[in-house]
Amino acid sequence: MDEISECCALGGRPLDAAEAQAAATLFKALAQPARLQILSQLAAAGCSPMTVGELAAVSGLSQPTVSHHLKTMADAGLLTRSKSGRVVTHEVSPEVFAELRRILDIGHAGGR
Repeated sequence: MDEISECCALGGRPLDAAEAQAAATLFKALAQPARLQILSQLAAAGCSPMTVGELAAVSGLSQPTVSHHLKTMADAGLLTRSKSGRVVTHEVSPEVFAELRRILDIGHAGGR
């Protein structure tokens, strides 16, 4: 019984309705393996900005496919875009990434 309660322990407070809706939007934007892969590549790069070409090269996806997924994630607020001349870079939105980590911080009350 202790194992079940530890497993189901919420690390923080429960989400209210608005937070749950915002979280659902983020999770919907991540509900594709390619998007999770792209997000993890950006995060693994220390959340440093990367171009579509760089992301395509490391992911093995085509540039149009990467662009499509980046747009979806940017529309959900997961990423920010910056343009310098003709170069457009994308990076993880630190605030939104921190919120995702907070939402997913379940089961740590027992020290796991």
